Amino acid sequence: MRLRVAIVGAGIGAAHLDGYLAHPELFEVVTIADLDRKRAAPLTRRSGAAYSPSLEDTLGHAAPDVDIVDICLPPQLHKAAILACLAAGKHVVCEKPLVGSLRDLDDIEAAAANVNQLAMPVVTPVFQYRFGQGIGQLLHLIDRDLAGRPLVATLETHWNRGADYYAVPWRGKWETELGGAIVSHAIHIHDLLLRALGPARQVQAKLATAVNPIDVEDCAAIIFEMASGALVTSSITLGSADDRSRLRFCFSDLTAESGTEPYNPGTSPWTFTARAPAAQAEIDAVLASHRPHAEGFARQFELLHAAITDGRPPPVTLADARASLELITAIYQADATDRAITLPLDRSTPGYDGWMHLSET
Repeated sequence: MRLRVAIVGAGIGAAHLDGYLAHPELFEVVTIADLDRKRAAPLTRRSGAAYSPSLEDTLGHAAPDVDIVDICLPPQLHKAAILACLAAGKHVVCEKPLVGSLRDLDDIEAAAANVNQLAMPVVTPVFQYRFGQGIGQLLHLIDRDLAGRPLVATLETHWNRGADYYAVPWRGKWETELGGAIVSHAIHIHDLLLRALGPARQVQAKLATAVNPIDVEDCAAIIFEMASGALVTSSITLGSADDRSRLRFCFSDLTAESGTEPYNPGTSPWTFTARAPAAQAEIDAVLASHRPHAEGFARQFELLHAAITDGRPPPVTLADARASLELITAIYQADATDRAITLPLDRSTPGYDGWMHLSET
C-alpha cells in the first residue's frame, strides 16, 4: 500500500523528500507546499508532485489525495499546523522541536486522541539520527548484555554558525526558533543519549550567548545524571572552526565511540572496545551479525509506513517527543535558576507552559 505524502516547507523538506523517494513502493509524494514557488520547484520536478502555496491550500484542495502531511516549517508554526492536519484527519510527520512547550504537547496528544477519522492517528517527530548504523550497533550490544552498566558519557556538538546562518529571519529569535543551540542543534545528540541510556534523573546547565549577536544561546555546558546512575556531560558551541559531533559511552564492560560526522553522529563507523580484551571476540562477532539497513529519514519513514499500515505505534512516538521537550525545559530551567532540576517534570514546574522566557524570571 503506497501512502500519499504532502511536504509543507521546501527547506529541510528537500531532505525529507529524499527519504520518501528512497521507497517508491511505499510512498508517493503528491504535493509540495511552500510560500516560495521557486524554492519548491526543484522538489516538484524531482518528485512529480503538484505545487501548493500553503498548508491551508493543501488541506483544502489536495486533502482527499493525502494520507500524511510532513511539516517542515519554522518551529513557531508547528503546533497550529499539527492541529490543522489532525482536524483534517491526516497522519503527521513534524520536524524538531515538535512544539514549544510540554503544555503544547498535552494539546497535541488530546487532539490526536479525539480524531475519529483514523483508526490510529499518528503524530511522529523527526529524530532521524537514531536510525544510524552506529547507534544501532550499540543498542544491539546493550540488548545482548555485552555493554554492562553505563558509567559516564561525553557528548560534543561543536559547530560553526555565523552571520550567514542567522540571515534567515526566523533564526536566532525566541519567538520564532523557540530557542538556540539547545533546541536547534543539540536536540538530536540528546535524543541519542536518551535512546542509548534511558531517561535522565537530574540536569545542571550553564548557557551563554558568546559567538553571535542573537537573542538565544549559542554555547552550553550541561551535566546529566541518568536514572541508571550514569553521569553525562554535553558540550555545545556554534563557535567551532568546523562542524563536528561526537558521542563517547563508557560502560562497565565496553567503551563505544562515534565518529565526528556532524549531521549524523548515529551513523557508522563507531568503535566498540571491550574493557576485558578476552571479550573483544564476542563483541566483534555480535557486531558482525548486526544487519545493515537504510539510515536517517529513509529508515524512519520506512518504519513509519509499516507502523501506519499495521496499526502500530510509529518508530518515534509522542512519548519520545515528551522526553526531548522535558529535557529542553529542564536545561533552560537549570540555567535560569542556577540549580539542579529533577526529572520527570510535572505541570506545576516553571517552564511547563514554555521554556522561552525562563531566563527572564
